[in-house]
Amino acid sequence: MRKLIVASNNEHKIKEIKQILREFPLEVLSLKEARINIDVEENGTTFMENAHIKASEIYKVVENSMVLADDSGLAVDILNGEPGVYSARYSGEHGNDKKNNEKLLSKLKGVEFSKRSGKFICAMELIIDKDKIINVQGEIKGYITEKEKGDNGFGYDPLFYVPEFNKTMAEMSEEEKNSISHRARALEKLKEELKKYL
Repeated sequence: MRKLIVASNNEHKIKEIKQILREFPLEVLSLKEARINIDVEENGTTFMENAHIKASEIYKVVENSMVLADDSGLAVDILNGEPGVYSARYSGEHGNDKKNNEKLLSKLKGVEFSKRSGKFICAMELIIDKDKIINVQGEIKGYITEKEKGDNGFGYDPLFYVPEFNKTMAEMSEEEKNSISHRARALEKLKEELKKYL
C-alpha cells in the first residue's frame, strides 16, 4: 500500500481527506503521523502556487511516498479577491479567526448584501512521483453575512452564507459541509484523476 502524506497537521482537514480517499489503496498520513517537522514558507501569489510550494518542499524529504498539499481561502468580489492567499493571516496574526472575521466585516461595513458575494477556493497539488503531478481546484460561491452565525466549522465559515442551503457554513452539519465544500469539490476532481494512476 502506497503512502500519501498530506502536507498539513490540521486534524479537521486530514479527517476529511482520509474519508474522501478511503476507496483507494493508500495509507493517508498527516505530517505529524509521518514524523515530519518542517515549516514551509508559503509566499506564492495564488492558492495553486502555495500548494505547489508546500507539496514540492515535503516531497524532497519523503522517499517513495506521494505528497498532497492544498491551499485555500476566501476571495470577496467587491474587495478585489481579498483576503485571498492572506486568508489565515488577514488581520496580521496567523490563524486568529476572530480578528480575521472582524477585519473582513469592517471592510464590508455599509455594503448591501447583494454586493457581498465571494467564494471559497481550494487548490490542490498531488505529487505521485517526479513525472506525475496532479493539480485541481474546487470552489463554492456564497455571500458574506453582516454578523457571525453558527458554531460549527472554523475560519470564515460563520460569515459565509450558501444560498442553496439557506445557512452559513458554520450552521451546516459536517455531512452537509463535506458534500459541498471547496475542499470536497477539489478532492472529487482529484479522485477522478487518481483513478488513472492507481
